[in-house]
Amino acid sequence: MKATPTPAAKPPAATAETPAAAPAADAKPAAAAATPSGGAAPYKVVDGYKVDPETMKGFRTWRAAACDRCHGANQEGMVGPSLIDSLKTLSKAEFVTTVTQGRLEKGMPSFGQAPNVVGNIDQLYAYLKGRSDGAITKAHVEAMP
Repeated sequence: MKATPTPAAKPPAATAETPAAAPAADAKPAAAAATPSGGAAPYKVVDGYKVDPETMKGFRTWRAAACDRCHGANQEGMVGPSLIDSLKTLSKAEFVTTVTQGRLEKGMPSFGQAPNVVGNIDQLYAYLKGRSDGAITKAHVEAMP
């Protein structure tokens, strides 16, 4: 006598008491888990250009402060140095000092009195660090869905 196979049971729908099912195995991760140096990444990115809201603020700060005039639209340097290269070795504290105090002898103005920059310094760092780490592959990013 042959056994009749039973259909696979559907998982229950998520309710207030039961959490939603985990994403499918082929779902893309929503973040780079760590920087190349092994530290926690200050950004989240999907598909190389879709970023979390805080990193998006960093991109908008970059644009509003017109940093591209010296560092290039792709952060690869022009009159100012490549930030892709610089943030590979520059610590966050050194980055903050450079942005807020400037390097006048090298032509870098101080943004310490610019409320948009100072108020979003962590987000600006996250965006540029993601570019430097290679996790954010396009200079122009979009918000995560």
